[in-house]
Amino acid sequence: MNYMGLNEIREKYLSFFESKAHLRLPSFSLVPQNDKSLLLINAGMAPLKPYFTGQEVPPSKRVTTCQKCIRTGDIERVGKTARHGTFFEMLGNFSFGDYFKEEATAWAWEFATEVLKLPKDRLYVTIYENDDEAFEIWTKKVGVPADRIYRMGKEDNFWEIGQGPCGPCSELYFDRGEDKGCGKPDCRVGCDCDRFIEFWNLVFTQFNKEEDGTYSKLENPNIDTGMGLERIATIMQGVDSIFEVDTIKAILDKVCQVANYKYNTDDKKDVSIRVITDHIRSVTFMVSDGILPSNEGRGYVLRRLLRRAARHGKLLGINNAFLYDICDVVIENSKAAYPELDEKREFIKKVIKLEEERFDETIDQGLSILNGFIEALKVNNKNVLDGESAFKLYDTYGFPIELTIEILEEQNMTVDLEGFEKEMEAQKERARSAREETNYMGTDLDIYATLPADLKTEFVGYSNLETDAKILYIIREGQFVETAKDNEEVTLILDKTTFYPEMGGQVGDTGVIVGKDFEINVLDCKKTHNNKIIHICKVVKGDVKRDAEVITKVDAQRRMDIARNHTATHILHKALREVLGSHVEQSGSLVAGDRLRFDFTHFEAMSSDEIKKVEALVNEKILESLSVETIETSLDEAKKMGATALFGEKYGSKVRVVRVGNFSMELCGGTHVSNTSTIGMFKIISEGGVAAGIRRIEAVTGRGAIDFINSVEATLNDVSKVLKTTTKEVVRKAEGLINELKEKEREIETLKSKMANSVADEIVNSARDIKGVKVATAKVDLDADGLRTLGDRLKEKLGTCVIVLGSSKEGKVVFVSMASKDAVQMGAHAGNIIREVAKIAGGGGGGRPDIAQAGGRDASKIDEALNKVFDIVETMIK
Repeated sequence: MNYMGLNEIREKYLSFFESKAHLRLPSFSLVPQNDKSLLLINAGMAPLKPYFTGQEVPPSKRVTTCQKCIRTGDIERVGKTARHGTFFEMLGNFSFGDYFKEEATAWAWEFATEVLKLPKDRLYVTIYENDDEAFEIWTKKVGVPADRIYRMGKEDNFWEIGQGPCGPCSELYFDRGEDKGCGKPDCRVGCDCDRFIEFWNLVFTQFNKEEDGTYSKLENPNIDTGMGLERIATIMQGVDSIFEVDTIKAILDKVCQVANYKYNTDDKKDVSIRVITDHIRSVTFMVSDGILPSNEGRGYVLRRLLRRAARHGKLLGINNAFLYDICDVVIENSKAAYPELDEKREFIKKVIKLEEERFDETIDQGLSILNGFIEALKVNNKNVLDGESAFKLYDTYGFPIELTIEILEEQNMTVDLEGFEKEMEAQKERARSAREETNYMGTDLDIYATLPADLKTEFVGYSNLETDAKILYIIREGQFVETAKDNEEVTLILDKTTFYPEMGGQVGDTGVIVGKDFEINVLDCKKTHNNKIIHICKVVKGDVKRDAEVITKVDAQRRMDIARNHTATHILHKALREVLGSHVEQSGSLVAGDRLRFDFTHFEAMSSDEIKKVEALVNEKILESLSVETIETSLDEAKKMGATALFGEKYGSKVRVVRVGNFSMELCGGTHVSNTSTIGMFKIISEGGVAAGIRRIEAVTGRGAIDFINSVEATLNDVSKVLKTTTKEVVRKAEGLINELKEKEREIETLKSKMANSVADEIVNSARDIKGVKVATAKVDLDADGLRTLGDRLKEKLGTCVIVLGSSKEGKVVFVSMASKDAVQMGAHAGNIIREVAKIAGGGGGGRPDIAQAGGRDASKIDEALNKVFDIVETMIK
């Protein structure tokens, strides 16, 4: 059997199916697009769901991919077994109503035996127990001996998820040899031992499971196959574990080098090595796809994996950030197939290092507290950590609950997860709202899902703002209707439109649709989850009928405002990269008529100088009157041209490249100006943080910039009038007034000090002697700081004393209580005194024996409360 590297297997597989007229698609992002049923892509077919459900027309009826996947369901087994990993690549070939069982089985056998050259006498096939058709094809068409085919039950060889498309499976198994088996006489395909390994699953989607549980035949059956790349690599390389596969072993060796450890010398340390090796693969690919660490959703999955790996690093004695260095090995071994890893290398490393450092700041403290909890449990002969303590570790110290569980398991202890879940309820609710439960394949069965898959509205709005069109569908209150009347709110689907639908951060167009005897206001234009353009409208005149001929008219002025902001966004993106560095990546945007908003990856606040440089560079490009051109080309050609693609965007085979002179070039489907001079002016109005590692700039252009400048000028004029000066002199006048105010404040403080001394003398003279302790109270017109300052002066004058001062400022009652050191030794307690005093004024508080502060609500009770002090002190002094 020929040795074959993982990267070689991937390329041979994709090339093989290209030779069978399949369209090779690049791996989709790990972030699902228009699929709220998934947090992360977890199977090769997951991004292709819309093609299987018929919601979208596939770019080809035959497709092949190698898809990046993340699964964390068995995370606690990662590192402890030879096969489990959180990141894997899934090879697949797919047919959308084209070929079926005969071709799928023949090609699988051909690839396995002729390309991979796996020995036929070590290959076995399983089929669904009732699938006689598959048995006939495998034996008579493909030529597999009947005794090498096993019939399996529904649980093993029938694929279905609730209602919808489903069907039998056929799997290919490889016999690794008797020495890998369990030794039992009945050891065969399906045994739980490591002898027979399933490496390819062919799903024949030929039925539809109805609501009543019956199965009906699909008119156009599909093929969905999946072969784990890492798993077939273990077979081709003759190794026992995915961690011994060439590309993964390179990472494992690097981890061992950093840990200064020889693999296979300590079982516990080997687990840590494997955990780090697997998790850094996941983390590197997740960050590459724009996922950033956070406390919810997919960001939490990333944080959990990264921190789990970092913690295992500590178990190996690695006490500094190291994962960001290991990710270089991941990138080097995968960059040929995933060039974006190399393009975003510095960004990936920066994100990982920052999160490592953030975790490092909290891990030691968290571990120390957890160890304290563990010791307390041991002392009390308990083995369950309460949910509140586990939540405190998570919420305060950034300790993932999984990490707490894992560490406790090492001590034969557990966590009260029910109690933890109660504490986490609010956070879990937010995470749940980020995903929505949907039916089969994540399809929302709304009215738009019932539209024909090949229905397409032709968009002609790049070069025209008006066009003749026809109303294909009218939707009112979620139902198809034939007519709509005056003042009714409806959604229209046309055969052709000039209205740009909201996407790519750009808002939808507004305007009017005019018919023979009716007029409709278009309030918004959007795209549905299955890519239908819908016009959200209100009928303003006449009766509207389906199939009516109309003219679409986009609001030209608003469209131009949007175009100015969109082109400016592209220039801004490039300017940020030039000023701040190549790590800057777009993380979200809003392009509206009145403003633009641009979110980007950067790890600290921009300085005022950086903001000025970016703004100046954008305006420089506007003044250069650069030509803005759009080019339609293939995705591969666009990348060769150097066009910037955005995180998480789903691109088809044909793309639009927007080029701004020789300065900026991005893939973009939005509307733009034809020359940068049309933008007029660019002005940044704010810069701030929106999440860890994400900054946001808001800016205005064109008419919006003029309005902003006019508003600032009006404010400046108003300030000038108030200060009775000119706009040119307003700063000097303001500085003068501030200096004058500071001088007055100093004078006031001097007067307050003199008054305080005078008041202090009066309070000292009125103090009462209780059992050798001078007790002084007073109601004075000072804030809390003033009360404390006055109290310190009184202590100096009175010696052994207790002082309670009260004040009412703007309706707020404040009490301050102090006791000298020797008075405390005699039994006085400022905190207990203030608690009783504050109760009388409707408040509460407390503090140390020597000083305390409290609040109250009823200012009329201050005198009564202060009079009570003497009785309280008398009961305290021994």
